[in-house]
Amino acid sequence: MYIKNRKELISHGYKELREAGLSIINNAIHAVDPYLTTKNFIKLNGEILTVGSLHVDLSKKNNIYILGGGKAVFPVAKALEEILGERIKEGFIIVKKGHHGNLKKVKIREAAHPIPDKAGFYAAKEIKKIAEKAQEKDIVFWINTGGISALAPLPVSDINLEEKSLIHELLLSSGASIKEINTVRSHLSDIKGGKLALSIFPAEIINLIVSDNPGDPLNVGPTGLDYTTFSEAISVLKRYDLWDKFPESAKEYLQNATPELETPKDFEEFKSRVHSFILVKNSMACLGAVDKAKELGFNTLFLSSSVEGESREVAKVHAAIGKEIISTGNPITRPACVVSGGETVVTVKGNGLGGSNLEFVLAAAIEIDGMDNLVILSLGTDGTDGPSDAAGAIVDGSTINRARKLGLNPLEYLKQNDSYHFFKKLNDLIITGHTNTNVMDIRLLLVK
Repeated sequence: MYIKNRKELISHGYKELREAGLSIINNAIHAVDPYLTTKNFIKLNGEILTVGSLHVDLSKKNNIYILGGGKAVFPVAKALEEILGERIKEGFIIVKKGHHGNLKKVKIREAAHPIPDKAGFYAAKEIKKIAEKAQEKDIVFWINTGGISALAPLPVSDINLEEKSLIHELLLSSGASIKEINTVRSHLSDIKGGKLALSIFPAEIINLIVSDNPGDPLNVGPTGLDYTTFSEAISVLKRYDLWDKFPESAKEYLQNATPELETPKDFEEFKSRVHSFILVKNSMACLGAVDKAKELGFNTLFLSSSVEGESREVAKVHAAIGKEIISTGNPITRPACVVSGGETVVTVKGNGLGGSNLEFVLAAAIEIDGMDNLVILSLGTDGTDGPSDAAGAIVDGSTINRARKLGLNPLEYLKQNDSYHFFKKLNDLIITGHTNTNVMDIRLLLVK
């Protein structure tokens, strides 16, 4: 059971629909358990290691290294230890503070997220150091999960850690998409954008990806090719009015970078030594939600697993679908469950606390005010929405009326990007704690 405050969340509003929504979302998170997926995806039979479609004869290999980082790295590393055991020469992973666990062969370091800290900086240095040990007959497993960019901040030498932290903060509040943010971060990092792979070669690389990017690209993170350029990074900063706010050191580096400093676009003679696999992805969470919704008797519609855009605008679309279901029975008849996933963004203009999921739900609550038998919820599958301790929130047609009775102005909270404190006062925050997975966000629209 992932949701810790379930009883509180179904103590008011449309209780039956709320309870159904929480059951559905719980099943969605379970469907993207990286530990179980890794155990099913990777098998060792004698000396033959099978990773998806890849077969490796370990009798012809020397050392195995386990490296990685992010919010879902621990369960994958745990599964790899159980599969490979003493064959592992050395390992090192970086987890978000509070993601506790014990491993035998793989060292664990905690670091800050979403704003980088010194612990992450020194941990990233250690990862690069181990990567450079790998030789031609070695295998390096790289576990790439969401959060690695903040947890492993190893900026180019022209930029210090304090400047790197400011860069992350500016990008995350700009409204830029995750692809645009990564375009900038890759070009200011000493390991991201495929640069770590250059340190690992000529060893073989097996990338295990817990996907938190729309479209589930295989070329992601420190060991994946990056096809963006320095000029594109500069364009992103100017598009979101960040250029004048950026540290001078970063601007000078981006403007003066020579071609040899560009992120790798081709691994050339080593490309056959890189194998990438997606372990879990957002669509799997969405399908887990669909399965549970059907079990509970709902007609289901899987809208998309790649929804992007401003959270409050995406909320209006979802609310409009709910209204259409009630008035015309389109695009699906009641009882209905509409599921969507992806990763929306927030352009921060206020001084409040919240994240993309909480802002989505607050905007949706305003749109469905007074409507009967309609529930909307959204949460980050990793268990944290932005810098808050909530995964997301749940609302129905009675939410805004309850807020008014408490003297809360939802429009003002939305203006201040303070969705967290709005829902905290209403006891509508969804609290899961760390889920040990991270495949972007998932949203539900339920209509009875």
